[in-house]
Amino acid sequence: MVCLICSIIERRIPAKVVYEDTYSVAFLDARPAAPGHTMLVPRAHTLRVEDLTPEQAQALFSSLHRILAPIREAVGADATTIGVNNGPGSGQEVQHVHIHIIPRHRGDGGSIVQSIGPGGRANPEEIGEKIKQAIKPTGG
Repeated sequence: MVCLICSIIERRIPAKVVYEDTYSVAFLDARPAAPGHTMLVPRAHTLRVEDLTPEQAQALFSSLHRILAPIREAVGADATTIGVNNGPGSGQEVQHVHIHIIPRHRGDGGSIVQSIGPGGRANPEEIGEKIKQAIKPTGG
């Protein structure tokens, strides 16, 4: 199956590219939630953020940091919502890591990320301990 995002990166599908560097490409979303809605993607075909190498992840989020203010300023937005649907279970429709950058204005009718669901009703102590145990220590 051909990846839509890889096709955009390779310029086989047209898109309005607004930024690119060695590791990432940013382009306007074809179905924008707001003017200036931008997608930032790694050049490497990767399904989930945790599948990126540490170097790829650092480069991707460095690019995110670099383009946020210019996107917001270009459309006169007050803020941005940054979102990642990380895997098919989250609603990720295109199987390639992509970060949505959606310019926002107070009162624009958009919602917050926490509006996704009713929240965790499980025992937070138990869940917290499971997460803590699942995170592998790093070398430092």
